[in-house]
Amino acid sequence: MIKATLATNLRTVDQQLVEPMPWGRLEWSVSAKLGNSETMTIGTCFLNPGAQNGRHFHPNCDEVLRVLKGRIIQTWDGVEHEMNVGDVVSIPAGVVHNARNIGDGPAELAISFSSAYRETVDADGTH
Repeated sequence: MIKATLATNLRTVDQQLVEPMPWGRLEWSVSAKLGNSETMTIGTCFLNPGAQNGRHFHPNCDEVLRVLKGRIIQTWDGVEHEMNVGDVVSIPAGVVHNARNIGDGPAELAISFSSAYRETVDADGTH
């Protein structure tokens, strides 16, 4: 049995992993890479106004996305769905999807994955 301690699992804001992207940024707070989980990945996606992330899928995990701020169009399986603050979608592994910010300000999305070793593959098949 693995014993977790607050000292090893706590991540303060300044300890999160920030990945700048052309469309905004990803901020990771829980993952195997961060050393604070062996079962899940949790982060926040920030989409600039009018921007969208690329079409992609996760071959090894499901994703749950919740809109915290703003309005987006979430596309999966080729169908567009408008999402507003509080809306949640569960995206199964292997489903091609992406988000587009349709609001006037930045969009903020809580994202969670069912693996601490989240993999992402672009819709064209590249990692």
